[in-house]
Order: sequence, then structure tokens, then C-alpha cells
Amino acid sequence: MKKPKRRRHIFKKILLTAVAFLFAISFLLPTILTMANSFMSSAEINTNYGVIFNQYKETQYGERNTDYVAEKVNLKFIPDMVDLSQYSTVLLKSPEYLLKFWNSVILTVPIVIFQIIIALGAAYSFTRFRGRLKEIIFFLYVALMLMPFQVTLVPNYLVADWLHILDTRWSIMLPGFFAPFSVYLLTKFMRRIPNSLIEAAKLDGANEWQIFSRICVPLCKGSIASVAILVFIDYWNMVEQPLIMLSDADKHPLSVFLSQINTGEVGLAFAVATIYMVPTILIFLYGEEYLVDGISYSGSVKG
Repeated sequence: MKKPKRRRHIFKKILLTAVAFLFAISFLLPTILTMANSFMSSAEINTNYGVIFNQYKETQYGERNTDYVAEKVNLKFIPDMVDLSQYSTVLLKSPEYLLKFWNSVILTVPIVIFQIIIALGAAYSFTRFRGRLKEIIFFLYVALMLMPFQVTLVPNYLVADWLHILDTRWSIMLPGFFAPFSVYLLTKFMRRIPNSLIEAAKLDGANEWQIFSRICVPLCKGSIASVAILVFIDYWNMVEQPLIMLSDADKHPLSVFLSQINTGEVGLAFAVATIYMVPTILIFLYGEEYLVDGISYSGSVKG
């Protein structure tokens, strides 16, 4: 009786592994295809894909449109010959690509840093000082977090215009500093810290700042790392905010600029897309363990 059960268990495990493997391959295929094609020459890309986009055409109203060509596309994951000309063009001959990359860095890194700092203070306040007013405010944070971004975009635009920061980077960074997402996650994690630990610190003469800096923050390192990764990925990929808040195209991040590269040489689009993915992939691989621990609240302290 044990052998059939064991065989069924092994078969089920193999089946689940195969299904998970198929899903993983399906999710990774676009990334692998982009990276592989970034090392192809322009001639090979044109041979495999034909003319993906026609050149922009002026309409009678002065607008520009793009026509898709209905041709059979030959997806190819291994180039016949490795060609680095796309990367040399992007990194050495076209400074506008690097400018957009650094625009993304300038916008994203301060948002991650200051959003975490502000969220830590707010989360500690929601954790240590309970009350009806605090719970109502926290509920409003959750409600605001659940709203689609398009709902808050118009109020953000009006406030930025009132503060005279429209068309500046501050119109994007200030709403990012006070985003409710980090406050919610860090509050939920801090509330899992045993109250007895805090009371013991108070008996030893620790004040609120010492409890916050020496107990709560160190115990929340995993959660802080996971929140930082999620916030970085979110704002690194932002498109709507720069398009609405920044009228100067020179200030747009690379996420906005990617859509414009396809109108020229497709090979450059693959190279720039690969460069664009590198920071998020490295950050995810470096902080994968923290990300899983932070989301699942499986830190060293149990509530």
C-alpha cells in the first residue's frame, strides 16, 4: 500500500514541477528574447523580423502614426554572430540614452530613500501610539493605497500646479516621498514586534528615539529591504507621472523614452531595453531573500 502512495506522491511532485517550469519559462521568454536580440546585428534582426514598424507618416492633420506590418516573425534566441555595435551606439555614440537612464536614477533613488525614512516614522507612530484618530488615519492610508493611480493623478497635478513645482522633478518626487504603500507594510510588520520587548527597553531607561532606532528599525531590516525593492521597481517603471507632470522631454526617464526608440532602429530598442532591465534584475537577485521574508512577515521576531 505504501508503494502506490509513494508513486502517486512522486508523480504529483513531478507534475507540479513541470507546470511550474512551464510557467517560469513563459514569464522569462520575453526577457531572454530581448537580451538575445540585443546582441544581433541590424542585418540579422531585419532578416528575422522584417520591418516591424514603418517609419512615422505625417497625416493630413499634422499628427504622426505608426503602422504595424502583418508579417510572419521568426523568433530567434541565439544570434548567428555576436554583435556589440548596438551597445557601442547606445553607450558611446548616443548620450541621450544615458541622459534618460540617469534621469530615471535621479527620480527613483531619492523617492526610495525618503519614502522609507518617512514611512518608518509614520509606522512607528501608528504602532506605538494607538487611538481612534490614529486608526482612522491608518484606514485612510489603506484606502488611498487601494485606489488606482489614475484617481490620484489629477489631484497631484493640481497640487503641483498650486505649489509652482509643475514641470520640475519635485512634482514627481514629493508625491513619491509620501506614498502610503511603505507606511502600510512597515506598520503591519512593526505591530508584530512583541510589546514585552519594548517594555523591557523602557524599564532599562530607553526613550522613544532609542526604542525606535535600536529596537524597531534593526528588527525591521528585512521588511525595509523588501519595501525598498518594491518601491524601486514601481518607480523605475513609471510612465504616467513623467508624461503628465513633465512637459520637458529632456527630463523624462528611460521608461518613457523606450517607446520612442522603436520608431528608429529596432536593434537599438533591444539594447536599451536590456540596459533598462539590468538594475531591477540585479536588485531583485540581491534582495530576493529579503523580499520574500518581508512580504510573508517571516522575520526573526514573531508577534
